[in-house]
Amino acid sequence: MSAPSSGHGKTAIAVGLLAALSGRGVPTAGFKVGPDHTDAAYLGLAAGRPGRNLDPRLVGAQRVAPLFAHGASGAQVAVIEGAMGLFDSLTGQPEIDGTASVAAALRAPVVLVVDVAAMGHSLAALVHGFRMFDEMVHLGGVILNRVASERHEQMLRSAMDDIGMPVLGALHRGDLPNVLPARTHGLVPVAHRTVEAGRAVRRLGEAVSGSLDMDRLMALAASAPPIPGPLWTPAEAAGDERFDQRPLIALAGGQGAPYTYVETAELLTAAGADVAVVDPLRDEVLPPGTRGLVVGAGLPEGYAEELSANRRLCAAVAQFARDGWPVVAEGVALPWLGRELDGRPMCGVLDATATTGEQTVAGYREATAPGTSVLAPAGARITGYKQHRAVVTPRHGANPAWTWSGGNPEGFVWRQVHASQLALHWAAAPEIARRLVSAAHAGPQGTQPSQAPQSFHAPSLHGPQSSPNSHGSQNGMHSGSPAGHPAMPPTQGGPGGQGGPGGQPSGMPPVQGSPAVPGPPRPPQPVPTGMLPGQGPGPPMACLPVRTARRTTCRSVPGRPDHPSTCRPARAPAARRSTCRPVKALAASRSTCCQATAPGRTARPATFPWDRVSAPDSACRVPACRSPASRTPVCRRPLARRPPTTERRPR
Repeated sequence: MSAPSSGHGKTAIAVGLLAALSGRGVPTAGFKVGPDHTDAAYLGLAAGRPGRNLDPRLVGAQRVAPLFAHGASGAQVAVIEGAMGLFDSLTGQPEIDGTASVAAALRAPVVLVVDVAAMGHSLAALVHGFRMFDEMVHLGGVILNRVASERHEQMLRSAMDDIGMPVLGALHRGDLPNVLPARTHGLVPVAHRTVEAGRAVRRLGEAVSGSLDMDRLMALAASAPPIPGPLWTPAEAAGDERFDQRPLIALAGGQGAPYTYVETAELLTAAGADVAVVDPLRDEVLPPGTRGLVVGAGLPEGYAEELSANRRLCAAVAQFARDGWPVVAEGVALPWLGRELDGRPMCGVLDATATTGEQTVAGYREATAPGTSVLAPAGARITGYKQHRAVVTPRHGANPAWTWSGGNPEGFVWRQVHASQLALHWAAAPEIARRLVSAAHAGPQGTQPSQAPQSFHAPSLHGPQSSPNSHGSQNGMHSGSPAGHPAMPPTQGGPGGQGGPGGQPSGMPPVQGSPAVPGPPRPPQPVPTGMLPGQGPGPPMACLPVRTARRTTCRSVPGRPDHPSTCRPARAPAARRSTCRPVKALAASRSTCCQATAPGRTARPATFPWDRVSAPDSACRVPACRSPASRTPVCRRPLARRPPTTERRPR
């Protein structure tokens, strides 16, 4: 099911067609071309089985037919909804990842949905051009959408008869209700099996069944030849791993659909794990006995408020990650593991904040793993897709999750946490499931395993294509040599501990409001000689001014005893009784005054020029140091009076 471009109504008609066929008792299966989770979820809801994605860019062109055969097993009719126009592509290469290329690979007939609200006999030229553009694509019929009147329909049917193109149905204006939930909700209505989603699918099925020629559509589907190539199976792809006890891995999702691709759960099960569903929007605890967590990119960013409100689950996930259990986060799950998103507190596992931008970042990335993680060994290459509006600061941690040419590194790798906004299709690299299950079975053990549970043997991205069930492909992971998890030093300072080679820097303070328990306090350390406040070893410490007997001193912020104060107490008042004294003279003509900031922020030294310097205690002209938050004076020096002058200045 395709169209000349987006906006012609192919999604609603495809969902309605599946609902109408299911209502007749015909076993059906729904597929979506491209990486979109939302349309695939509604197609699966209408078909009564999970909807799947067919993306040649993510999984490799050689895996499209085997994955389709696996997903359509047991179905009599399969409906594949295209992406954008029939010959469009996100990458500008429709011969690789366009809808037409998928139709040619499956040798499936194409039904073209055309919005004819403002079209007459020009429809014949449009359809004829689509039919003749690619001889490998079989255009089997046309569905007319938004027909104005009966006379308009007759004129359009006459135009189609002139070129010999069958008309498989016509929907007049208002026949196809706009009842699907807004796309900002993503697949959440399907995952939660809301009444709104079920009613929308049922109404679309009723509208389509009364306007389309169902018998001719089923006959057209039956004319498709058998699927070429072998059948893709999760057990053969991931390997049937045997453990003495199957580890339990929690997969984010709902009762209706997971927040990731369906093959992820199948590969985890085939790799030797038991999969349990946890909903970050509703569940307050992880399933009992969880040894691993996977949060896919299907969760929309519009639910940031609901994610933040579920404080109990945030605390449980934070403690789970800090204890060293494997966590894989994609899409909005990266900001969810950070400190805050749009000012709302999140889990606090990663030292990062995020804000929602105005523009949407979307596109494919040829990613490379810069280091070994629970997801991939160092040097592994894979194709992913990202679509988000959240801007994460900083963009990456000490150990990034991915790098790619033409862009900055992205993501965080800390202990056994792998978080990135890049979404992966695990069918392209089934080794991911094996590594994750092996890490979950091994447990935290204080450090990561010293040897990788499985090695990658995939060829290069530009190498020869392999079989559909092999461990690699042109889009699969590639590693120059097998590598394992790096050893990590023992953690210190409680559950938060010190960062290892895969995450936060050593000694990073716990995030305020997070469930982390601070470690034992360390004694204050003096600032080395010749070093200004805010410099020196360790992160700078915020300070608060305290007025005592016309002197300015500094103390540490409450709740931050694990860092030395970077403020130096003022010396005794000089003969001039100055209320502010320079901390350190930078040069013969400059001085430094400690400028306090709001609690939790870094103190900054402020420099001011001297008017005259005759002695250390000479009069100086120093503006008042003011706090950026309260704008109240913190320290002052008396101003020196200049001698009167008798010179007259020209006007």
